[in-house]
Amino acid sequence: MLTITSSAFAHNALIPPQYTCDGADIIPPLSFADIPADARSLVLIMDDPDAPRGIWDHWVVFNIPPQTAGVEEGRAPHGTAGIGTSGQSTYMGPCPGVGEHHYVFTLYALDTDLSLPAGVTKNEVLAALHGHVLEQATLIGRFARKR
Repeated sequence: MLTITSSAFAHNALIPPQYTCDGADIIPPLSFADIPADARSLVLIMDDPDAPRGIWDHWVVFNIPPQTAGVEEGRAPHGTAGIGTSGQSTYMGPCPGVGEHHYVFTLYALDTDLSLPAGVTKNEVLAALHGHVLEQATLIGRFARKR
């Protein structure tokens, strides 16, 4: 079964500040395991379902090679960058306005590469991967800003 974990925080635990807007806002280390042998590509999405105006998409990367074992701290994986809610195509760390939010990292293993250009939205990626998901896994971190 596909898994996504981080050496920086456990599932449902607090995300350390260096991976947020209160710190250096760098990509946290992520590990992928048990990728299906027949996977052709991976998709990684990070979003915040607790945002007051609806889900906030922080990071979208697709067409990641299936042999990718994870993400090094501070380094985006090889793949094609989509855009988040802010319009940026790079990682945007947790930065909630008020209260503690949950940040969901979802990893999808697909039976195909997605025929999409760079700069598409999460919703466009989700529409394209429909019917092609072999397995998916999630890692959830929490964060509240210090005021």
